[in-house]
Amino acid sequence: MKIFLDTANIEDIKKWNKTGIIDGVTTNPTLLNKEAGDTKKLLADICKVMKHGDVSIEVTETAPAKVYKQAKEIAAIAKNVVVKIPCHLDYYEIIKKLVEEEVKLNITLVFTLIQSVCMCKLGVKYISPFVGRLDDIDSNGIELLEEIRIMLDEYAFLNTEIIAASIRHVKHFHDAIVSVADVVTVPVAVLEKAATHPLTDQGMKKFIDDWKKLGIKQFP
Repeated sequence: MKIFLDTANIEDIKKWNKTGIIDGVTTNPTLLNKEAGDTKKLLADICKVMKHGDVSIEVTETAPAKVYKQAKEIAAIAKNVVVKIPCHLDYYEIIKKLVEEEVKLNITLVFTLIQSVCMCKLGVKYISPFVGRLDDIDSNGIELLEEIRIMLDEYAFLNTEIIAASIRHVKHFHDAIVSVADVVTVPVAVLEKAATHPLTDQGMKKFIDDWKKLGIKQFP
C-alpha cells in the first residue's frame, strides 16, 4: 500500500518524506488556500521534494474546454504531477481525451461503484472515493472501497488504482488498509496519531527504567 500525505504544507512534506513513509502528496484548493506565497512555485517545490512519487494537483476551471486546457498546463508543471478532475459527466469526454494523451489523472469526488466502473473504463490512473464525505451522510465509505476492490480485481482493470480519500481519523486509515485500497491519502494530524501508540511509549519507558536498575554505565 502507498501512503500519500494530504497537505500543501512544504515543511510537513519534507519532514515526512525523510521518514520514508510517504509515497506521494495530494493537494486541493482548500489546502493551498492555507499556504502563503506563490502557489505555482509552491506546487513545483512540492514536486521536487516528492520526485519519487506522484503529486496530485486539482483543476479549478469548470467549463469542460477550460478544464482540458488547464489540465494540460498543470500536467506540464512536473513529470510526477497527477491532475485531479471531479467525476462529473460533463468531463467524461475530456477525461478520455487526456488519458489518450497520456496525462495522469486522479478522478476525485467518486461516491458510487458505477462512477468507479466508468472511470476504470476510461483508463484513469487513480480514482478517489471520498470515505469521510459518505460517512457524513450516513452512507458507508469503507464498504464502497471494498466493492471497488472486488470490481477492479474481477474485471481486471489493471491501469487504475484506488485512493482512499477524505480520511478523517485513524479508524478510517485502518479500515482503508483492510479494504485493500492501493493508496490511502491522509492528513498530517491523522498520520501522526496513527504512527504512535501509548503502549509503545509505556513499553519503552519500562525497558529504560529496568535497564537503569542494572547499573551498567556503558553498553555494549
